[in-house]
Amino acid sequence: MDTFEADAVVIGAGAVGLACARALALKGRDVLVLEAASAIATETSSRNSEVIHAGLYYATGSLKARLCVEGRRKLYAYCAAHGVEAHQCGKLVVAVDDHEAAATPALLKRALDNGVEGCRLVDGAEARRLEPALSPEVRVAIHSETSGLFDSHGYFLALQGEFEDRGGALAFNSPAVRGEVLKDGIEVETGGDSPARIKARTVINAAGHHALRVSRLIVGGPQYAGLNMHWVKGSYFIASGRAAFARLIYPMHNQATQGLHLAIDLGGRTRLGPDAEWLADGARPPFDYEVDSSRVEHFYREVRRYWPGLKDGALTPDYSGVRPKIVARGEPSADFLIDGPERHGVPGLVNLIGIESPGLTSSLAIGEMVADMV
Repeated sequence: MDTFEADAVVIGAGAVGLACARALALKGRDVLVLEAASAIATETSSRNSEVIHAGLYYATGSLKARLCVEGRRKLYAYCAAHGVEAHQCGKLVVAVDDHEAAATPALLKRALDNGVEGCRLVDGAEARRLEPALSPEVRVAIHSETSGLFDSHGYFLALQGEFEDRGGALAFNSPAVRGEVLKDGIEVETGGDSPARIKARTVINAAGHHALRVSRLIVGGPQYAGLNMHWVKGSYFIASGRAAFARLIYPMHNQATQGLHLAIDLGGRTRLGPDAEWLADGARPPFDYEVDSSRVEHFYREVRRYWPGLKDGALTPDYSGVRPKIVARGEPSADFLIDGPERHGVPGLVNLIGIESPGLTSSLAIGEMVADMV
């Protein structure tokens, strides 16, 4: 087995791992990215809605709120500078009954407290002027002008190219199988095609679905006793026919449903989802990403609350993804877990666990935050 030294090792080449590698490289660090798969961004990063989130929903003062707003601003600028397609189409969050309408002022206040620009309340008539296909039942809506969509795969390639141009390297088929905190660094052992032992000054664990497991493989590092991963599968369906909307359409959350979102993707297709299917306790990757076609009836029922013109037979299964959660069903949403030396006491080690939405929007801000921690 080969043994060598490295400056900084990033475990995982998803959106967050690549953004961390890029941020470290920009600070002059020599970066090696270890990826278990044979390509970049094969899990959560490539199985999402490609939405650029404005930052409306997240608890004020949380990492999710701060990093989403900061990351969204950076992401639009990054896409413009690197030729990555991005469309600031805006979003309407629509309320179709009195209970949902009553909740909109609190959501608007949270958005404004989070520093979200271009966010305002509109009545049902103005919402239908903006999007005539909306249901006449829509009472009120929040118009978020800074929400959008982008080419996530073009973004991943740009991040990869940027850190490689600065001397970084990426090793595929190289899963982390063991680690140990040493007196003068951290050792990571890889399996796969070319097993090796790598002694590094800095190790960033951005292993996505595997991040908690990888953290526990590092002897002498934090083990997160009592923390368990939970998984939510989200499926998407495509609606046939000409697009009826120009903006993202999100229903207001209520006690009965999380709602199903509508987006016109960069290919001009009307995409609906994701839904939320909590997987059984004990589920673990790799996951079955096949879309259960029987879920379509739920899609018709929920989407017709705000889009009554959705025709029978219009929906076909598209793709799915699995979101990593560090809380169980019914528990309050958790913040990102970005755990660095100041908290766990191991110099040079950062663990990123449970990085779900808005992780993609937040990725550039997360990368810069992590680079500053080591």
